[in-house]
Amino acid sequence: MNADREPNRLPLRAGAMLLFAVAIVFIGLGWHSAATAGNDPQAGEAASTVSPTPSTSAASSSTPASTGKRVCVINAGQVVGLAADVTDLLKAKGYQMAQPGNYTAGGFSENTVFYDAEADRGQAQEVAEALGGEVSVEERPSSFTRCKGGIPVIMVTAVSGS
Repeated sequence: MNADREPNRLPLRAGAMLLFAVAIVFIGLGWHSAATAGNDPQAGEAASTVSPTPSTSAASSSTPASTGKRVCVINAGQVVGLAADVTDLLKAKGYQMAQPGNYTAGGFSENTVFYDAEADRGQAQEVAEALGGEVSVEERPSSFTRCKGGIPVIMVTAVSGS
């Protein structure tokens, strides 16, 4: 009778292995979904652009940001909520802001403000100065496609202004 029971175990083993494989796939999909949540580079950027509120105070009238391009703050570091904090800071200084985002592909080791054309370099420099601390200003690499038509601000660590 032992010989009769051996062939019956094969379908049970195959079924268990199939269930195990399906579980691994679902765990992988869940991990991927959690790891890439909020990383859609184009989601909400155009729709979430906020115009600065006109003000008659001396502090905001001296800010040249009200006529510039929209600014996109992207958190490329490990500080939770950094992009939202920096967005609020720049918004309070009169900059036209897009929805903050996250960047998990790596490659950034310092806070950086990108500009597209030499004409935009001045506004990028003003954004860097508004942030305070160590912020570099560089021409946007062609491989960085986030915040098209705007000034991307890549934050890795908190700065003195935030």
